Amino acid sequence: MNDWLDWAQWPAFAASVLAAWLVGSNAPSRRNTGFWVFLASNVLWVAWGLYSHAIALIALQVCLAAMNIRGLLKTEDGDDQKPS
Repeated sequence: MNDWLDWAQWPAFAASVLAAWLVGSNAPSRRNTGFWVFLASNVLWVAWGLYSHAIALIALQVCLAAMNIRGLLKTEDGDDQKPS
């Protein structure tokens, strides 16, 4: 189990980069997918943070997950075209 957790940072890294690319898309469906991928990366980062005892990283991921949920709700409501 420890070997998997030690390597969890790499899929978390890849998911974060992919999510950022998707969220930057002009297509609402890609932006929506990007927020889901961001949430998956948040889970991976928290798992790695728990394993590494990186409390600040865990706190950051909780805050980022809240923002990703907000973005997800805005894209699913079709509200992503309106300025906020």
